[in-house]
Amino acid sequence: MFPTMLINLPCTKLSLLALCCLFATIVFSQQIQIKVTGPANEPVPFASIIVKNRFDSSLVASKTADSSGYVSFALAAGQYLFSVSAVNYLPLNKGITFNGTSTRLALNMESAVKALESVTVTTSRRPLMRQEDDKTVMDPEPIAATSASGYEIIEKTPGLFVDQDGNIYISSMTPASVQINGRDMRMSAADIATILKNLPPNAIAKIEIVRSPSAKYEATASGGIVNVVLKKGVKIGMTGSITAGVQQGRYGNQFLGFTLNNNNGKTSSSFTLNAGRRDSYDQIVTDRFFAPDSVLKQNAFTRYPGNNAYTSYELTVELNKKWQITGDASLNYNNNRTRSENRNDISKISTAQNLSSSLNLVNNNGNNLSVSAGLESKYKIDSTGSEWTNGLFLIRTDTKSDQAFSTSYTLPVATVTAGDGNVNSHRTYFRARTDLKLKLRNRFTFETGLQSAIYGYENATAYFRGTGGSRIKDASRTNTFRYNEAINSLYVQGAQTLGKDFVIKFGTRVENTNMMGRQVVPGDTSFNIHRTDLFPFVYLSKNLVSIAGYPMRAYLIYRRSISRPSYDQLNPFRRYVDEYLTETGNPGLRPQFTGNYEANISVNEQPILAIGLNDTKDIFTNVVYQSDTSQSMAYRTYDNLGKSKEWYFRAMGALPPGGKYFFVAGAQYNHNDYQGLYENKPLAFKRGTWTFFTYHSLKLGKKSVATLNGFLRLKGQQQFYELGSFGALHASVNRKFMKDKLIVTLSVNDIFYTNKNDFTIKQGSVNANGSRMGDTRRVGINFRYNFGIRKKEENNEMYNAVPGN
Repeated sequence: MFPTMLINLPCTKLSLLALCCLFATIVFSQQIQIKVTGPANEPVPFASIIVKNRFDSSLVASKTADSSGYVSFALAAGQYLFSVSAVNYLPLNKGITFNGTSTRLALNMESAVKALESVTVTTSRRPLMRQEDDKTVMDPEPIAATSASGYEIIEKTPGLFVDQDGNIYISSMTPASVQINGRDMRMSAADIATILKNLPPNAIAKIEIVRSPSAKYEATASGGIVNVVLKKGVKIGMTGSITAGVQQGRYGNQFLGFTLNNNNGKTSSSFTLNAGRRDSYDQIVTDRFFAPDSVLKQNAFTRYPGNNAYTSYELTVELNKKWQITGDASLNYNNNRTRSENRNDISKISTAQNLSSSLNLVNNNGNNLSVSAGLESKYKIDSTGSEWTNGLFLIRTDTKSDQAFSTSYTLPVATVTAGDGNVNSHRTYFRARTDLKLKLRNRFTFETGLQSAIYGYENATAYFRGTGGSRIKDASRTNTFRYNEAINSLYVQGAQTLGKDFVIKFGTRVENTNMMGRQVVPGDTSFNIHRTDLFPFVYLSKNLVSIAGYPMRAYLIYRRSISRPSYDQLNPFRRYVDEYLTETGNPGLRPQFTGNYEANISVNEQPILAIGLNDTKDIFTNVVYQSDTSQSMAYRTYDNLGKSKEWYFRAMGALPPGGKYFFVAGAQYNHNDYQGLYENKPLAFKRGTWTFFTYHSLKLGKKSVATLNGFLRLKGQQQFYELGSFGALHASVNRKFMKDKLIVTLSVNDIFYTNKNDFTIKQGSVNANGSRMGDTRRVGINFRYNFGIRKKEENNEMYNAVPGN
């Protein structure tokens, strides 16, 4: 009913507009003659050529070349995608910017037989970053050679910022949602960071950055989406690579990986295996002033050694010209042994007298096993791009951890307390979805879909403390809880191309949320949440002018999103951190809603300017309150504190790739205007943050490439913490050997050891400052050996080619 109304409501106006556009197309179309040739400039007879509109992928024309390889099309000025296929030749996809004058164009195809007989590695000249519709696509190939993992590639991606806790930020101060192959993982930032650290650097095909997701995406992505798309099989034959690397800072990392891809036409498969050892540290030094003449000094040093293994397999089968089925599975295993030392001293500021001194030691030995499986189907309804896709995804994560801890006091009285505990948790996430996309008449695209996501979490924690040689259950830390969540959603959206290149996309998403949590030990703290919310989306896009033959395109986007509190943020059970700090959830926490408005401009598909506003209501964030029972005690929780308007401006510039040298450089400014309450007192502040980022690449002959990339953040902000200026600069140089099949890369991360920051928090009764640093300066060497056939599609000059007369 609704799709019919959506199509028929503006039928009369759209029909008249379509007739006008059709008449204009007939009047202003010009003939373009195309010659299809092979590698020796020989004509390719009877090649099949399909021409599609660049902006909405609608079919413009489809013809077959004659026996001499010639074919003609009547086209209006604009941007088109030419897809060419012929027997015994590799498929060719080429973007053309047609200026509307009569012209000729040669399309050169490569012989499939020649490719099968050779082992080649072709150098991609694609832009490092390019704009595709409502997302920015980053090619990780230039960065992969200098990285030890997929996580490190994201750290080095221009425009993305990753904090020490694994949160990824795009435009706002709200962390982005992270997807792998378009799937939400429903994991914490630390767990997703662990998976990305296990990925071999050459396993990533591209990184999609979606700042304002459409109605098709889940509404929880208020900070945007970072989608890590893994590689699949190449076009023809078999290819693979072996990678290995070593990095050394204060501690060291080592990894060894293997990938194999195969494609025999209707069946393609991909296999990945990676194993590694990681070791790093994190140090936080804090001074907390909890009384007029008293200060608590804390120095916490934590080391994170661990082993990991990752393997995945994917199989895609084309049943016929219409149906395609893909199945995949992955296994991720981690073993870690965390060691933490926290020194605590309380002293009088006026006399420097030490009132209390203690040392906390915590040892964690744990392992984590995550198994996932997915099944997807795609039905191609027609040749214009209409399709019906379905997907099932299941991930199961089991975590076991043993902990031993002790606190040794030297002041005011020498005493020792100790204890131990174990944690067992099980998480299951299941998602089923179906999506329908129809390419209709008058260049209208209709999309709709249903999704049901079910999440279950079980946790059992048992703690004991030692007293007089006996082991007694510690009720203050022991707890058991179960949490279930079901979110059902429906979305409808449409895209209409008006005139030559004006695109309107509009839609809405409805999400029904059901949360049920119950803590059974030490007491019942159950809660239930049921709500239904609506999330609209509007997207406008149009070409403005051409600069030196390159089109400048403008975008306007509006989106509403939600951030829901998790069970840990809702559970009121008090968890012990140390003798001066506990943490607890807030069952009264409300979800926060964000309205995002953005205007941006790209030139030749490369984003250059953007300005936006994030208008957030009912902000909930991590806060620290002073305890009512003791001035030296504090507890960490979450609370709804008010509203904020965050303005941001982003600018990027680039020298196009393909030559000896190219670069990407940019800057972003965020300004936060916050109004709210903290400890029942008015709280208002305005803060601005500058972030600069850059990437440079220089060819040193035919065999070597040098790169330099980094970022700088001035006066940063993270929740209510004010951060000092910090950044990092990375450099690398590589060299090809053995007929370009072996690539050796030397790299240095955080050359000047500047990726550390000072922080300050002065909110309510909490007044603290400190510094945080980690094992970020490292020297590394990576090896990558490619074997088999590894032929990448030549998207080199996509939409850069202009036919000549």
